[in-house]
Amino acid sequence: MLIPVIQAIGRSGKLLYLLIFVVLGVLAYRYFTSDKPTTTTEYNSDLIQEKIKSVGKLVVTEGHFAQVMTYKDQQKYLMDLLSFEKKALIIINADVTVAYDLRQVKYDIDEKNKTITIVSIPKEEIKISPDIQFYDVEQSRMNPFTGDDYNKINKKVKADLAAKIEKSTLKSNAQNRLVSELAKVLILTNEMGWKLEYKNQVIESENEMGATLKL
Repeated sequence: MLIPVIQAIGRSGKLLYLLIFVVLGVLAYRYFTSDKPTTTTEYNSDLIQEKIKSVGKLVVTEGHFAQVMTYKDQQKYLMDLLSFEKKALIIINADVTVAYDLRQVKYDIDEKNKTITIVSIPKEEIKISPDIQFYDVEQSRMNPFTGDDYNKINKKVKADLAAKIEKSTLKSNAQNRLVSELAKVLILTNEMGWKLEYKNQVIESENEMGATLKL
């Protein structure tokens, strides 16, 4: 009678140890294979912020314009009986840059909904650097060229160049470069299962971004 009881106790002890081992194994498996959303979210957010930093730079598109103009001014005296004219042929060569400072782009990162929203994009900065040369200058002591004339000419030159820039492809080329840079953020969000939004619209392709980002 005693021996079978001892054997039964021994078998029950081994079974208890086996049961404990199985329970510990299940707990360990669940611990190592369970999702850790907080860590993943932080990792995704850090990656996106790093990508945004890499995009944050000055994008510059350059162009060159040439122009020829004639400046004339006439001073009249004695009820227009006497007049003194001054004129000059002016040749302008201008370097123009259109720049976007992407360091000023503002984003909102929504980790819960995995969404990046472009809040604002800076307006382009247009810089005109004209080189103005005067030829065939004609003037008189009664009507010489003065600083006021040069200011008028400079203002007229910049206005004419600004109109030419609007009609050229320089600004559209600059916008295309802007879209290409921002598309880097779009690619990352797509790879990580996030969304990119601008003006309450989800951006799903670079072409769609170009259409939406028309400034």
